[in-house]
Amino acid sequence: MNHASANDQISAPAARQMAPKARRKQLIGASIGNVLEAYDFIVYAFLATAIARNFFPSDSELAGLLASFGAFGVGFLARPLGALIIGRIGDKKGRKTVLMITIFGMALGTIGIGILPGYATMGIYAPVLLVLLRLIQGLSMGGEWGGATAFIVESAASGKRGLFSSIGQASFAAAYLLGSTVVAIVTASFTAEQVTDWAWRIPFLIGGMLLPVGIYLRRALEETPVFAAAKTEATSPDLAVSSAVAMVSKAFGFTILWTVSYYIMLSYMPTFLTRYAGLTQTQALTCNAIAIFVLVLATPLFGALSDKVGRKPLLLIGCLAFIALPYPLFALMLSKPGFAAILAILIVFNVFVGALSGAAPAALAELFPTRARTTLMSIGYSTSAAIFGGFAPFIATSLISMTGSPISPVYYLVAAGVASGIAVLTFRETAHDRLR
Repeated sequence: MNHASANDQISAPAARQMAPKARRKQLIGASIGNVLEAYDFIVYAFLATAIARNFFPSDSELAGLLASFGAFGVGFLARPLGALIIGRIGDKKGRKTVLMITIFGMALGTIGIGILPGYATMGIYAPVLLVLLRLIQGLSMGGEWGGATAFIVESAASGKRGLFSSIGQASFAAAYLLGSTVVAIVTASFTAEQVTDWAWRIPFLIGGMLLPVGIYLRRALEETPVFAAAKTEATSPDLAVSSAVAMVSKAFGFTILWTVSYYIMLSYMPTFLTRYAGLTQTQALTCNAIAIFVLVLATPLFGALSDKVGRKPLLLIGCLAFIALPYPLFALMLSKPGFAAILAILIVFNVFVGALSGAAPAALAELFPTRARTTLMSIGYSTSAAIFGGFAPFIATSLISMTGSPISPVYYLVAAGVASGIAVLTFRETAHDRLR
């Protein structure tokens, strides 16, 4: 098959220009699904111990925790399939269609987990249904990130794709902040026994309340002008398989560190801090919430900066940081230096996660042509997230169990930094190009 060259792009007149108010509406509508997606996953990770005791009873606390984190990772296994199916819908029927499908799937999983009876009531059916709900969420997530990112990037003004897409990505971090805050309030308001028995359900049910808001906002969205222009070009050449594979491989390679750093630093960290760094659960969640707030602020700043200096410099800086910093900073945390010192360490890590998150969404979207953007970007991102990110808490816990050393998750972070740094070196700078 023939394919478009790297410089074949939709000309400026071909894509209808949107008013600034319409662009902001597009951004908000797309971001609400990101909030629901990230909120549920972070709440699950923060409450992994309570979920383990309700759905995976075991004489070994570690075995139950591993089973719970395993169910967390199962949701990611469905993401590549969701990326293929839902991403294809996005490239054929439009980005808006994807956004409506995925928000229903995420809400179904969130509410379902919140009301699902535990092992004591349903026996083996309880963990089976929990895994099924995680799979439904995974399918939806597989299409959500790629669909929402493509939607935001294609709706952004020229020269602001990094800023707009980083704001969309910041909504993920904001949802983490919301999730950690809600869980912190719940754990501070109830006894440990009450949280384990029933109060762990409250954050999931709160997440379900985002569904009507998301539906209302997304129903009123317009299709992106870039996608609409591409649909009218009936003679647009197909993309060669070899070119598609090369593009997906680059997205896959970079996403290794991005997703590992996200889920180690944001999802697994509260567990690490309580088990090995000497903090109480409330202290760990509060510390994490403050650090995530820094991430929320840093991400759009780096996104705007990427529009000026390019995507590659920021991505490379992020990769180098996660090669050089994890060992000394984790070693310092293991010395139990106290709340303030640990908070400073988490802020440092989250600033560099912000550098990755600010530049990455636009960089990945710009790798792909419009006619295949949602499918290929979703596959590259979701497959990498499924393999390396979704099981990051499980892998971190397993490494500690196998080695007996609580610093062993560092090696996973460093390896991810090396792999993604190599991938970023193959990127072509696209910050100042028109979308193809």
